[in-house]
Amino acid sequence: MTEAVLAEQLTYLIGIFAILNPLGAIPIYLGLMAGRGVEEMRRTALKTAVAVAAILISSVWAGESLLKFFGIGIPAFRIGGGILLLIIAIAMFDARISRVRHTQAEQDEAEAKDDISVVPMAVPLLAGPGAISLTIVDAHQAAGWSGKLMLSAGIILIAAIVCGVLLLAGPIGKRLGTTGLNIATRLMGLILSAMAVQLMAGGLLSLFPGLAR
Repeated sequence: MTEAVLAEQLTYLIGIFAILNPLGAIPIYLGLMAGRGVEEMRRTALKTAVAVAAILISSVWAGESLLKFFGIGIPAFRIGGGILLLIIAIAMFDARISRVRHTQAEQDEAEAKDDISVVPMAVPLLAGPGAISLTIVDAHQAAGWSGKLMLSAGIILIAAIVCGVLLLAGPIGKRLGTTGLNIATRLMGLILSAMAVQLMAGGLLSLFPGLAR
């Protein structure tokens, strides 16, 4: 395995982690889990991580086929996905959750649910449309089966990190405070905005090769 392949896979995983932004989800997670027992919080964190991994790995292996079924080309999808990621990144600069990922109506509905692990925590808060779009593009750029296997393994690792962050949500929230969590969210937003521009640029160049001249 070459250093170039490893660097490429690392870039993919950094982008996916940035858009998942589990640190930014801590306040919502703690709010929804208020008054619940420690064991229930642990179970919810584990189920959320498993759901995130399942959704993103499914996107790796089936996402491009789904696009082909609807007649959508990767270049157009890169542009659309880039716009979506940029909208999410702009919201992250303001240290807030974009309405693309989580609306007030969804928040109100979640507060009345017994199990929030899959909806809204895994979808749409963590592995929402932006994360799925980025994963499909990354899978397309990965080199064949081996590249997709590496990407899938990386997603499992990221899901494990998400689980760890949620398990330690209370201590992390207290240690970082609102300011620390907001700073982390803005840094993730900066990374995500750069990747969004790169996605859109790549899609435009594929559709309009003359732009490169």
